[in-house]
Amino acid sequence: MKTPREDRTQTLYLRIYAVVNQVPAGRVATYGQVAGLAGGCSPRQVGYAMAAVRDPGIPWHRVINSRGKISFPAGSEGFQVQKKLLEDEGIIFDEQERISLKLWGWEAQAL
Repeated sequence: MKTPREDRTQTLYLRIYAVVNQVPAGRVATYGQVAGLAGGCSPRQVGYAMAAVRDPGIPWHRVINSRGKISFPAGSEGFQVQKKLLEDEGIIFDEQERISLKLWGWEAQAL
């Protein structure tokens, strides 16, 4: 049986995942953007939700930080996986491993 806290967390994660599922291929959203659209959470909580993704249908890789960077340490396995997934969608990184939010940022429509 789930505790009330586990139920609240699950409900929050479902809201976050609903937002992330709206980010189209070839676009990225920031943790803060997702938090704002999901409501009632912080960018850090979005990060926790992305780390908890077990459904391969949720495009967790399309969520990056507000500097246009992948949050995994550069060169780590997680970084390499996320970068490859994004590049496979046509997203281009600059020489500092950043993504231009002007070029690749998702302009969310009301959900």
